[in-house]
This record gives sequence, structure tokens and C-alpha cells, in this order.
Amino acid sequence: MFITFEGIDFSGKSTQIRLLETRLRTNGERVRLVREPGGTEISEKIRSILLDRAHDAMDDVTEFLLFSASRSQLVQEEILPALASGVHVIADRFHDSSTAYQGFGRGLDIEAIKAVHRIATHGLVPDLTFFIDIPVDASFERRSKPDRTIDRMEAADRAFFERIRDGYLRLAEEHAFRFIRIDGMLAVDVIADMIWTAVSNRLSSTDATNATP
Repeated sequence: MFITFEGIDFSGKSTQIRLLETRLRTNGERVRLVREPGGTEISEKIRSILLDRAHDAMDDVTEFLLFSASRSQLVQEEILPALASGVHVIADRFHDSSTAYQGFGRGLDIEAIKAVHRIATHGLVPDLTFFIDIPVDASFERRSKPDRTIDRMEAADRAFFERIRDGYLRLAEEHAFRFIRIDGMLAVDVIADMIWTAVSNRLSSTDATNATP
């Protein structure tokens, strides 16, 4: 199963990914965690360019194409081989992030973005996407903590993140068959239980299908 986590920055995705990984492993499942951008030697080098605040002059199209290049390498080198060997893959962001951030956030043409997605993902679509939804005010409050280091993407203004959140809400409606929107302001353990219920139900459904003669 290919599971992705989406949301604006500081929504709590990383915490929930770790909790889901633990539950899957406890359940006897094999799991591979990946992140975007990054996850391979080439993709990590692209990540360092994308997130470096020294690159504030980066063109929006350049930004999108770099994310897409990183994604393509990750899919081909890590995700597809893992899925082919029966390993569940959990991704901290996937192509929906580019639609939300560069499409709705930066204002790039959505149809053009989708066309590039079809190439960069090698046709791969997540089985489940958890959209951890928090208000933009909550994101800004969390990022203001003194121990936070803010990268180039996170340093954008409030209006940018409002557009991104609106984009995610539209994506959740458009792809309701795989998107599960979760209130990210709930307690961590409550969110984790909601995610586990959805994943375990999908696992049970898959097992039942595979067992059908």
C-alpha cells in the first residue's frame, strides 16, 4: 500500500507518520518511509537547493520542476521497487503537495502541473492520502517557537499558506476516494487512532480481496 501525508507546514505530519509506522510494524507489516523532496542521493541534493533560503530569487516554474525531478528519482529508485516487493510505503508529501504549493499557492497552471505529474510519478497514485488540516494561524504559531529553523518554503507569507490550504481542501473534494481529511488540532493520539482505523480497514479489505478464489 502506498500512503501519503499532506498538509501545510507544521501540521503534525511527521509525528503521525512515525506513529503509523510503529503500528504497522507491530502488526507484522514491512514499511518504508520516504520524504519529499529527498529520499535518494540525487533527490537530497535537489532538496538542499529548494529549501536553502539563499535561493529566494528562485523562479516559481523552476521550483516546481525541481520538486518534480526529485519526485521522479524517488519514485523510480525507492517507491516502486519497495511496493513491488510487498513493502508498504509511507511518504511525507507527494504530488498533491506540488498541486497545492506551486499550483494553488504560486498560481501556476493546474492542468500543466497535472501533465508533469503524470511523467514525474511514473503513473503512481497513492492508495490513501491523509490531509492533516490545521488553520494557517496554528501553523504560524507553531513555526514561531524558538527551537524552529525555518526553510525557504516555510518562510512564505500568510496569504501563500491560505491559498495552499484552500487548494488542499479542493483536492480533498476532488479525490475523495483516496483523501481523508483529519482535523490536525485534535489530540495526537486521537488523530493516530483515526489514521490507524482507516489504514487497518484498507488492509482488511485488501486481504479479503486477495483471499477471494
